[in-house]
Amino acid sequence: MSIQEDLAAELKDALKAKDQPRKNAIRSVETDVARARSEPGFDGEIDDDLYLTVIAGYVKKMTKAIAEYEGLGERGQEMAAKLRYETDYLSRWLPQKLSEEATRDLVTAAISELGVDDPKQAGRVMGHIMQAHKSDVDGSMVKRLVDEALGG
Repeated sequence: MSIQEDLAAELKDALKAKDQPRKNAIRSVETDVARARSEPGFDGEIDDDLYLTVIAGYVKKMTKAIAEYEGLGERGQEMAAKLRYETDYLSRWLPQKLSEEATRDLVTAAISELGVDDPKQAGRVMGHIMQAHKSDVDGSMVKRLVDEALGG
């Protein structure tokens, strides 16, 4: 079953169950897919690759927004919880990323392989890891771990 078909079935179920949070998450993705499809120059197909790209972008945006809402203290907790649900729910369609421990091992190996010990060369280490493992790792986690390892 394609992601589009799976989301359509999920939306139908959410509507029947009056599951507002799930319905909102699915409709947000469908809106972003429609927006991407209507972009000038879009000539691709509406397939799993498009849905994966849209879902990954949406989850990334909402993850940043969660941090901002949490920074507001008690006032932002309700919205942060809503967005956390959406990111958790939608992440099931995304490929799994490496754990922090496995990512730390990649960082250590890359630093050793490149012979880097200067915090100013963190970008070189990041580039090396992202080039080889972009779909396997979380870029922000890699950056944080490289900075920690190099003392930056």
